[in-house]
Amino acid sequence: MALTKKRDSRKLLGQSAWITLEGGFAARQCVVADISATGARLVLNDANSLPARLRLAFARDARTGRTCQVVWRRGKSAGVKFVR
Repeated sequence: MALTKKRDSRKLLGQSAWITLEGGFAARQCVVADISATGARLVLNDANSLPARLRLAFARDARTGRTCQVVWRRGKSAGVKFVR
């Protein structure tokens, strides 16, 4: 019998957020299109320029937010999963 992986339910959001690179430098604005308990879909001008790991926050303060790992990129969108 095949196992099916059920995705966490996503909530449409459309809220502005900030991407901060490791070390707290170069904050860049994006839009969180949707979010779940395990990840989010981000929309920004150039998703291909994102590093593999980043910090996502709803305030420009680099001390807030969650560490994320990019799991896919398509055009102006990128999918991230939340990591510790």
